[in-house]
Amino acid sequence: MYTDKKNILQLVALLKAHRIQKIVLCPGSRNIPIVQTLVNIPEFTCYPVTDERSAGFFALGLALNGGSPAAICCTSGTALLNIHPAVAEAFYQQVPLVVISADRPAAWIGQMDGQTLPQPGVFGNLVKKSVNLPEVQSEEDEWYCNRLINEALMELDHHGKGPVHINVPISEPFFKLPVTELPEARVITRYQGLNVYNKDYQPLIDRLNRYQRRMVVVGQMNLIYLFEKKYTKMLYKHFAWFTENISNQTIPGLPIRNIEPLLCSMDFEAQQKMRPELLITYGGHIISKRLKKFLRRHPPVEHWHVAADGQVADLFGSLTTVIEMDPFEFLEKIAPMMDSRTPEYPRTWEALSKNIPQAVFPYSEMSAIGKVINHLPTPCSLHLANSSTVRYAQLFPLPNDVEVLSNRGTNGIEGSLSTALGYATASDKLNFIFIGDLSFFYDMNALWNANYGSNVRILLLNNAGGEIFHALPGLEMQDNSRRFITATHRTSAKAWAEDRGFQYLSVHNEEELDQAVEIFTQPSITSQPMLMEVFTEKDKDIEHLKTYYHNLKK
Repeated sequence: MYTDKKNILQLVALLKAHRIQKIVLCPGSRNIPIVQTLVNIPEFTCYPVTDERSAGFFALGLALNGGSPAAICCTSGTALLNIHPAVAEAFYQQVPLVVISADRPAAWIGQMDGQTLPQPGVFGNLVKKSVNLPEVQSEEDEWYCNRLINEALMELDHHGKGPVHINVPISEPFFKLPVTELPEARVITRYQGLNVYNKDYQPLIDRLNRYQRRMVVVGQMNLIYLFEKKYTKMLYKHFAWFTENISNQTIPGLPIRNIEPLLCSMDFEAQQKMRPELLITYGGHIISKRLKKFLRRHPPVEHWHVAADGQVADLFGSLTTVIEMDPFEFLEKIAPMMDSRTPEYPRTWEALSKNIPQAVFPYSEMSAIGKVINHLPTPCSLHLANSSTVRYAQLFPLPNDVEVLSNRGTNGIEGSLSTALGYATASDKLNFIFIGDLSFFYDMNALWNANYGSNVRILLLNNAGGEIFHALPGLEMQDNSRRFITATHRTSAKAWAEDRGFQYLSVHNEEELDQAVEIFTQPSITSQPMLMEVFTEKDKDIEHLKTYYHNLKK
């Protein structure tokens, strides 16, 4: 009855779920499995039209009558190009039109095979969204396929209406119809604000109140947002709040921040018991790999992502709802709509978090970061470079009034120092920069300008290479490859720092660290910027870190 091609099954199931019911079908061979599946769905009204150029405009007329989306399906090759004029008209007339094109496998494009041309993105800027579906071979492929189709169909009426293009590669054989039921395809929906004049969002509030195991995860936020007191208690007691120090002060209360050690201390069964029913996320990137793994292995029933741009961000593979509005406006909007019952779920997480002992390390990169954080004067700004540095900083609680910044948009090692110095140049506060050796030497020309002042203090962690590579699970480095992977070196920043006018502090052991930290964290701005270079041995650093996490599991 239906094809066994899983990308087509996802497409048809989601066309049905998104209530796209009028479909124009053009003849051809490569689109046969799509056509055969569509015509067996009673909810669809299908219209055969032979000429693709005419078919495109026929579909346009169907969509114009009533304003609901229509779809057109064609075979591969120039058939798709003949729909282009209708797509252009739909774009400028803002008509919701779904163009579904069958395609040959990507390996055969440009190889003189019949009816092939580069179909993905063929309409350029004349569609609101263009996606190229994978041929599904794994669960991840199917999740990706589902997400792409949802993204395309949600774009039909997002900030105005218009056409979208879904390209479907299909490998042979494709004439069989062995499947009797469509899959239960995940449907992603979007709310564009919660307008008092639009009561369609009431089911959303009803779902919110139905769940008792509610979690909020806040990603990177480069700002401070203080909730009004009348909302703080209302919101805080209803959710388990998870944030990292790069989130800054953007939640209504005290969050759980020791995420990595907390999740490390819990086995699979313990984590499964604490699985949320509803997950709400806002903000940018999340550092914790264990948090990502936890929410992917123990997915919530629903995941709502709140963002002003309304874009799909399916980090945990369970996204169900996109709420297009400012996250703080959303939280303050829902606060008085929540029922008065106080769930135990947040308190249980808080108790588990409090049972985790404070991280303490022997002399190492971790101990250097911890000691400086514990002595930071306030107010100040803390800039965290990527890789090990930003991760180790999450192990220690920050003093109040410390603003945290980090280049977590792409998580690259380049530019961390330059970004921090640019910020510090426009700042009247002390700016502390935590950075590893590879990041520092990669960006050392950041010091080669005359713009920054004496409010800069750099903690340079030098263990002669890329420590994080030694901590990657499953990676076994042979001697002939180690130096290429870890970028080992024997470089010090002393001469460069002193040449650039920095007060230079050198640290090789615990006693020197204690003495240097007192100087490095003094609250007044001194006559020179400072650079404290802490030398450690990467093998010992990794061993101390592994011991810490091993002890948490006991």
